[in-house]
Amino acid sequence: MEEFTFSLKDEEYIEMIKVIKIFKLVGSGGEAKIKIDNGDAIRNGVVESRKRAKLRAGDVIEFGNGRINITE
Repeated sequence: MEEFTFSLKDEEYIEMIKVIKIFKLVGSGGEAKIKIDNGDAIRNGVVESRKRAKLRAGDVIEFGNGRINITE
């Protein structure tokens, strides 16, 4: 599994679909939406079906062959 880190910097959160697209774990936003709807996104060990879920520092997302750690 490939590891990624996303720093929020001065932001409070980032939406799930945006961070998945940033690291190119999908070919398009439409593909990301379908995969999230199908239960392919895991947030902190639990299936996350909200495309616009607000990810905050400390969250860990598993999606496809990637793991994204959200930091401050």
